[in-house]
Amino acid sequence: MLSRTIDTKTEKQLTGLIDEARRIVVTAHTMPDGDAVGSSLALSAVLEKLGKEVKLVYPDPPLHNLNCLKGLKDSLIASRYKAFAEKLFSEADLIFCMDFNEPKRLGSLEAALRNAKAKKVLIDHHLNPDVAAFNVTVSRPAMSSTSYLLFRVLCGLGWFSLIDTDIADCILAGMMTDTGNFSYNASDPEIYTVVAELMAKGANKERIYRALFDTFSADCLRLNGYALSQKMEVFADCHASLITLSRAELNRFHYSTGDTEGLVNRPLAIPGVEYSAFLREEDGYVKVSMRSLGDFPVNEICKRHFNGGGHKNAAGGEFNGSLEECADLFRSLLPQLAKEFFPEKKADT
Repeated sequence: MLSRTIDTKTEKQLTGLIDEARRIVVTAHTMPDGDAVGSSLALSAVLEKLGKEVKLVYPDPPLHNLNCLKGLKDSLIASRYKAFAEKLFSEADLIFCMDFNEPKRLGSLEAALRNAKAKKVLIDHHLNPDVAAFNVTVSRPAMSSTSYLLFRVLCGLGWFSLIDTDIADCILAGMMTDTGNFSYNASDPEIYTVVAELMAKGANKERIYRALFDTFSADCLRLNGYALSQKMEVFADCHASLITLSRAELNRFHYSTGDTEGLVNRPLAIPGVEYSAFLREEDGYVKVSMRSLGDFPVNEICKRHFNGGGHKNAAGGEFNGSLEECADLFRSLLPQLAKEFFPEKKADT
């Protein structure tokens, strides 16, 4: 039996807003990953079962390997149809914001969300939610994924029976994405109770795993091989690693969104490496991704130095400057971080 996730007051607020709404928009953050897509798809399907008119709107196209989830092809991509997306926001009675903690994470749709007259509900697991921007906030940073949180919210609202096989697939995909198939941020025993319930509903873990973690284009494999063989730096004395990819290098391998998903985790397989950074050059900024093992808080590093944040072992941010400047900043932090977090450790040789 799962412990209680939301209190009676929040349950009444949510059911009241849903009962009153006819037109509902469900949205998620820019460059939506498996957790953003899984949670938003699952919620949309449940709301449709409740008789609501639901529109699923993403700022950008989701990762291509998420097409295995039913309903994704019916979503609206704002980068392609911005005026229509803004119209849906303006006409909605209720907007659900999934897997992001503040309106700016919607990118080009931030203004549409802020200007919408609809009531706004946040369901998320990231730190520091902008509570003032939403009418109801369900924020649980201790939870491994928004999809996991959503399952518990649905159960709290008495809607477990509405979860069918397709919805279970979406929730499980989101949970798997944000835990690296339960290899990190997955020490909560109740996670596995939820996995069992989803599989009992018919979720196909093997199919989802292959789609999310074991399906790659030839260009993707070549790009990742190049990154690991030619661009990975290992700082043994500081227990760290760094991979950088410039826009020219990405273009060389015909990069498409999602091709470097999981790359930042790979150096953590090296004995002695406790945290890893991946820097990807974008148009006008550098995308920063970090992962770590144990108690090393990459979220604090991203917050302090890279305009970001996240979870202790999985975080990210952005750097406004060149790729080399960003890499130099990361390298300059290593000696002090080694002193602060690994004072007793010696480099593995």
